[in-house]
Parts: sequence; structure tokens; C-alpha cells
Amino acid sequence: MASALPAGVEVRAIPVGVWVLLALAWFATLGWRPLVEPDEARYAEIPREMVHSGDWVTPRLNGFKYFEKPPLQYWATAAAYSAFGVEEWTARLWSCALAFLCIPLAYAFARSLYGSGGEAIAAAAVLAVNPYFAIIGQLNILDSGFCFFTVASLFSFMRARTCELRSRRELGWMSAASAALALAVLSKGIAALVLIGGTLVLHMLVTRDLRHWRRWRLPVTIPLFLAITVPWFIVVSQRNPEFPRFFFIHEHFQRFLTDEADREGPWWFFIPWLAFALLPWLVPIWNARGKLQWRRPTDDVGIARAMLWSWCAFVLFFFSISHSKLPTYILPMMPALAVLLAPHLVKRATSIPIAAWITSAVVLLVAIGLVVGVRHRAGEIPSVILIWCAVGACLGIVAALGTRKSWIAAALGCVLGFQALMMAYSNYPPVRNSKSLVATVRPSIGPGTQLFSVNQYRQGVAPYLGRTLRMVMFRGELAFGIEQESERFIPTLERFIEEWKEAADAVAFIEPATFEQLRARNVPMRTLARDRRSVVVARK
Repeated sequence: MASALPAGVEVRAIPVGVWVLLALAWFATLGWRPLVEPDEARYAEIPREMVHSGDWVTPRLNGFKYFEKPPLQYWATAAAYSAFGVEEWTARLWSCALAFLCIPLAYAFARSLYGSGGEAIAAAAVLAVNPYFAIIGQLNILDSGFCFFTVASLFSFMRARTCELRSRRELGWMSAASAALALAVLSKGIAALVLIGGTLVLHMLVTRDLRHWRRWRLPVTIPLFLAITVPWFIVVSQRNPEFPRFFFIHEHFQRFLTDEADREGPWWFFIPWLAFALLPWLVPIWNARGKLQWRRPTDDVGIARAMLWSWCAFVLFFFSISHSKLPTYILPMMPALAVLLAPHLVKRATSIPIAAWITSAVVLLVAIGLVVGVRHRAGEIPSVILIWCAVGACLGIVAALGTRKSWIAAALGCVLGFQALMMAYSNYPPVRNSKSLVATVRPSIGPGTQLFSVNQYRQGVAPYLGRTLRMVMFRGELAFGIEQESERFIPTLERFIEEWKEAADAVAFIEPATFEQLRARNVPMRTLARDRRSVVVARK
């Protein structure tokens, strides 16, 4: 198939230098942005406490048992901390690296599926020039690792389908699929099993193809899966008998079936996010709409594409019917969508330039929105926000102009442009990180200073301080851990006041309304710093 990609693109393979350039752009601001609360800070703190305590079995958040998620990302980040220190870039390294690796993963699978460098490059371009993916992939969250390992499992299984039955290559790919599925479970839980299993069942129903069941190689794949997943579950359950019920019942079934997590949304919750992800490609998708219609597959490529469509449909369906919804949940759809759209985009020379100009327009509009929003909210525009918005807008425009020579310009513009906007957003009021607040009060905190968090828990305080805080009144997501170790919790304001007055050296991070209550009761305290979310006071 003749490639209609812009002139100058190597259609046989993406050169190593291009991958290096894209990687440098992807990781460019990894250590520049403060940890966003709550998620980034939470997943930075848990591995910090693992390193500090030496206990890599029982995850803890602010000193309390925290069993909401499995430990793979905690272990990887703790290893990065041990090797390079506790930094913002080491906190993000695992999740952002796995998000980046989704791009060569999509490229390699598209190349094997279509047998063409053109389609493979188009798949890489679709994923790299994806606003949703470019933003989510920069965050220290669990979804990136979950996305990489579930999609790697799916792609490996699909590669096994193309091998000779009962061959060594088939066994190799099925072993890879099993190992990747196990790592997905250790990344975010048993939802990985549901997504893969549901996809295979849906694919079987729509294609009436039962042949893939013969590929499982169960005597090898099941022991491999269990060898990777089971040991931690056994050890953590032995040390914490309360773990199985909380993790499997509360964190999976109750979250899915009830509104307990307070993350409910309408059935169409993910549709706007999916549209945002595909926004740069809506024009070529519309032009290819006739070819995107469902047809029963008649060849191997068609069967493989049907499985990718089944994956996308089931992921969207599964999370749409859940009572717990977050925008990041549909991230595993993105690599599969990139592979599906690739052959329809490669035939049109205008696909990538149009996508680049749309991305440029989106970056520009978001930059303007940030500037106008902060002007309306704060009455003035901080120079740091103005500078980063201008940088993002310029990067988007330059990238759009550069697509006449290479698709990589569009990818770099998307990746770097949205990183610049994320830098601006990190300073958008109210600031959603604790970095500057902690930096202000750090000189007043010594090794023997008692630390309290009164009627609030700011996730970023502990990782930036490198210490846990004594919780007062507020439970939140620490409620389960507090129930298990209630002696470390101060349940009432009166008891806090007693301990505060007895302390010789103490610092408290206090919710503003509660601070006013304490001040009205003439509690002795000296204000060190404050922002919209906290007042920090000292005892001495």
C-alpha cells in the first residue's frame, strides 16, 4: 500500500533517533511540575513510606494501612526512590514511562497486523497526537500502568492467534499475554481479568469464532499467572487478615455496584472524554465513516480488528455501567483505537496536518481559557501562568507548521504543548499542590517536631515534608486504616487541644474554619503560613 503520510516520513520503520526525540519530549517536564493533589501526591507518598519503613508488603498512607490498590506501582516507585532519591520525577517515572511505551507498543502491533510501516507510523501518530493521552500519560496515577499491561496482554494474545497451533511461538506469545495480565492485576486489581475476559466473550459472540479458545495453553499460562500474582496476596493477607474482604469486596464489587466511592456519573460520562481524545482525528474519521461501519470479518486482519473493536466497546460499556467513574478509566481504549484508525488515516496525506492544526487550536483555546479564567478568579494574571500558556500556544503553532516535513512535529507539539499548559495549570488558583506551603514552613519543623493535620488531609504535605502527620477528626479515604489503628487518631477537637497544649514543639496544618474555632477558644498558636485550603500554625 502506498503511504500518503507527509513527505520525509520513513515508511519502513521509525528511526531510533525519532523515538529518542519523542521520549525526550515526553519526559521533559517530569520533575518540573509539583505533585497534583490528591492522586499524584498519594501515589508518591505510599512508596516513600515503604522505603522509610522497610515494609514492602503492607501499603500505608500517612502511616495507616491503605489497601485500595495492589502494590506494583508502589514497588516500582519505591525502587526508583531507593536508586535516585525521593523526587517529583522519580515519583512519576514508572507511570509516565509505561504511558510512553504504549506508543511503540501500538506501533509494533500495527506493523505486525497490517504488514506495513505506513499503518504502523499512523498508529503511533494517532496515539501521540491525542490530547487526552498526552495529559493523562503525564500524571502519577495507576491507570497508565494498567493501560500498558492490559493492552500488552491483549496484543500478545492476538499475536498468538497468528502463530501455528501448538508452536513454540504461540506458547511464547501466550506466556507474554499471561504475564502481562498478571502485572495488570498487580497494577490495579481484578478489573483486568474482567476486561480481557469480557472482550474475548464479546468477540466470540459477534464473530462466532471459537478458535481462540484453543490458544490458551492453560497448563503453562495459569501457573505463570498465579506465580506472579498470588504470592503478594497471600503474604499481605497473612499479615493483615482484614485485607481480603476490604480489597475484593469493598474496593471492587461495592465500588462498581454502589455509589459508596462518590464518583457516580451518567451513562454517557465517558463520551465527551472519548471525543476529546479523538478530536484531532475527527475530520479523517468522518471522511472514513463508511469504512468504519461494522462488517463481519472474513480474514485474519478483519478478525483481529473485530477483537480490537470488541475491546474498545467492552471497556467503554464496563466503566459506563459502573457506579464509580473517573475520566482516566477509559485510557486502555486509546492504543487499540490508534491501531484501528491507522489504515483509514494513512491513505490521506492531509490527515496528520489537519490533526496538527486541530491540536494547535485546542492548545491555543485552552491557553486562552486558563488566562481568562485566572484573570476572572484572581483579578490578575500571574506571570508564570502567562508565560507557560504562551509557550504552549507557540509550540502548538510551530508543530502544526512543521507537519509538512514530518509527523513527529505534530506529536512533539501535542506532547510539549499540553505539558506547558499543565505547568500553567499547576499555578492556577486555588493551587492544587502543597509544595510552596511546605517550603514556607519547613524551616520551623525540626526532627522532633510533632505534626498534626486538623480536620483535613492534604495529600501533598507528607511527601514534601518526608514525614507523616497525626490525623485529627478527619478520616476521608483513611477511614479503613484508622479503624484498624485507631490509637494513632485524634477523634475530637477537645482532645487535640489537650495534646497541643502539652506539646513543647508542634506544627499543625488546619482547615481554615477549624482554625477560626481554635482562635476563638484562645488556643495558643503562632501562624506560620496559610493559603485557601490550610492555615499552618506552630506551638512554640
